[in-house]
Amino acid sequence: MHIANCDIIIADRYMTLAEKFRYLRTVEGHLRGLGRDMTQQEIVRAISKDLKGKISQPYLSQIESGKRRHLTNSSRLLLARFFKVHPGFLVDDPDGYNTELLTDLRLDEDQLDMWLVNGAERFRADAPVAAALLALAKHDDSRRCLLLLHQILQTPQLVDRLSDALGGVDDRGQEGKGGRQ
Repeated sequence: MHIANCDIIIADRYMTLAEKFRYLRTVEGHLRGLGRDMTQQEIVRAISKDLKGKISQPYLSQIESGKRRHLTNSSRLLLARFFKVHPGFLVDDPDGYNTELLTDLRLDEDQLDMWLVNGAERFRADAPVAAALLALAKHDDSRRCLLLLHQILQTPQLVDRLSDALGGVDDRGQEGKGGRQ
C-alpha cells in the first residue's frame, strides 16, 4: 500500500492517541521508503539507532491498542522527536476539537509537511506528482524547497534548462532518460 493510496484522513475529526499513533506509523513507513506501515519493532530499533532513546514494543502496543491513553512526558517527547510532530499532538483531541482553528503550537514546517502528505494522497492517481510531494514532505526543510521552486518558476527558461539537465519530464509526468552522464 502506498501512502498516496491511504484512505486515512487526519485532523478533520476527533482522534484518539491510538489513532494518531497508527497514522504516524503509516506515514513514517512510507516516508522511509518501506512502502508499508512501519512496525512497532522497527520503531523501537529506529528510536534506539537514530535518537539513542529507549522505548519498548509492548509500550507501543499499549498505546496503539488504546490500553495506554496517556504517555509519560519522556515517552511523549521521544516519540514527538521521532515522528517530527509537536508533543501536544500525542494526546487525545479534546472534546469539541475543531480543525478550522489553528494554533501557534504547531510548527510551520510540520503544517507544511502534513499539507504535502495530504496533497500526495489527493493526487495518488498521478504517481509522479504524489511521489514528488512525498519527497518534498520528507525533506528536512520543505519550506526552503518550495521557496526555491518559486524562484525557479520566476525564470521560465530555467525550468526548461533544469528539466533538460536533469533528464526532463514528459507531458505525462514521466521522468526522461536524458540528463547528466
